[in-house]
Amino acid sequence: MAVLVLLSYEKGDQIRKISRSAISAAGKLGTEVHALLVGDHLDGLSQKASQLQGIQKLLVAEHAAYAHMQAEPVADLIASLAGSYEFIVAPANAEGKDILPRLAGLLDVQPISDVVEMIDASTFVRPIYAGSILATVTSKDAKKLLSVRGTTFEAVAETGGNATIEKIENLPASDKQLSVFKELKLSQSDRPELESARVVISGGRGMQSGENFVLLEKIADQLDAAIGASRAAVDAGFVPNDYQVGQTGKIVAPELYVAVALSGAIQHLAGMKDSKIVVAINKDPEAPIFKVSDYGIIGDLFEILPQLEAALKAR
Repeated sequence: MAVLVLLSYEKGDQIRKISRSAISAAGKLGTEVHALLVGDHLDGLSQKASQLQGIQKLLVAEHAAYAHMQAEPVADLIASLAGSYEFIVAPANAEGKDILPRLAGLLDVQPISDVVEMIDASTFVRPIYAGSILATVTSKDAKKLLSVRGTTFEAVAETGGNATIEKIENLPASDKQLSVFKELKLSQSDRPELESARVVISGGRGMQSGENFVLLEKIADQLDAAIGASRAAVDAGFVPNDYQVGQTGKIVAPELYVAVALSGAIQHLAGMKDSKIVVAINKDPEAPIFKVSDYGIIGDLFEILPQLEAALKAR
């Protein structure tokens, strides 16, 4: 039996990188890979999705009820398709975390979340205790529901594939829907998306105020970096919650992660521990962040960041 991958995408734009990583992970299960694209007005996006490498068939479910990928109608849809699939894979992002538990309830199986390694078709590795321990899990369920951490699987190419497109005609009724979509507020930024940025610079509570994040922005401008933050900085109201990196925020794995004035609590480390190079700037030499950093600078950020900005400008 094949594996079905739920695709997540930017509205009317492109398939998210985390979905391309989920396709890569699904390919390791040793069976045919199908992808599911759910939404409204999908003609242009379905053509893009069909070119993703690693999938043999693209299922397209197009209806106004799916426009915002709410858990109720999408889980009902996937449940109606589940008979043809042994594995159902979703990205471990907001949509996957919303839909997969409801789907598991409908199918009466145990979902396995945040998978970071596929050992075989029934054995998977996932982090527990904020990533401080990796658990190896074996599932005996006839159908296996998995969400995949995108930072640990290389994303498939956006072009080069030639999947057949199949429109789903018999869509399940959506009259049972209890939740109602009200509004979507998107942050507008010219910076790279936090979850896929090559460089991320994050600030913690030690930034002291939201106004001081302009110091990070000046560095980010030089490095074409995304801006992140610790939960403490978000809870303090310094920056919006879509900046948050960590166990309850976004998972990132950039080539360079710069941690400024954040202590390095385990909940934060869970969101950035796969970064290739970590640079820590903190005035406390005992800060836990130094234990996971490749390079550390002990000192006052208000002195160090202007010096770093000047050095980058002089390159």
